Amino acid sequence: MIRAATQADIPAILDLWNLAIRETLITFNTVEKSPDDVADAIRDYDAFLVAEHDGQVIGFAALFPFRAGAGYAHTKEHSIMISPNARGQGSGRALMAALETAARDLGVHSMIAGVSASNPDGKPFHAAIGFETVGRVNEAGRKFDQWHDLVLMQKKL
Repeated sequence: MIRAATQADIPAILDLWNLAIRETLITFNTVEKSPDDVADAIRDYDAFLVAEHDGQVIGFAALFPFRAGAGYAHTKEHSIMISPNARGQGSGRALMAALETAARDLGVHSMIAGVSASNPDGKPFHAAIGFETVGRVNEAGRKFDQWHDLVLMQKKL
């Protein structure tokens, strides 16, 4: 089931997000999220959705501004994270379909994915759901004592 995130989901979202921060190159962030960070994101992002299976949150997707300024109002960036044991079972696709619906309802024209080039699943996942590679920022992030490139992917809605 895909639904809007609530304050009750904060512990599960924290577990997923902070695991990715600590152990993966899905994100270049190195500082773990706090409960207040997640509460603020649920409240302030354009959309914040969770995937739930058997009463457990197994993933989330969030939609937020790509850049500041009125000229960018119709372009949004997103984040998506799925529990490692839930990957490959369709929850990511379901989250993204729901997020795209929310984006369309907001009048979004273009969605952007900033994908770590060191994340082997990120680029193929986004390509499979219609995102195209539009750029690469070399050595955009540093994590685990190495530089990593950022691949920019876009889907026009």
